[in-house]
Amino acid sequence: MKGILSLLAIIGFALGITACNTVEGAGKDVEDSGEWIQEQAEDDS
Repeated sequence: MKGILSLLAIIGFALGITACNTVEGAGKDVEDSGEWIQEQAEDDS
């Protein structure tokens, strides 16, 4: 039973780290898109 709980804890930790990296990456993509839109708007002015 202790081994199963340890394994589940390790899997949960690994998934948590992966999710953080995914959210961070998505945030950077959104930020880059926003900067591109802003640059395009400035060029049209």
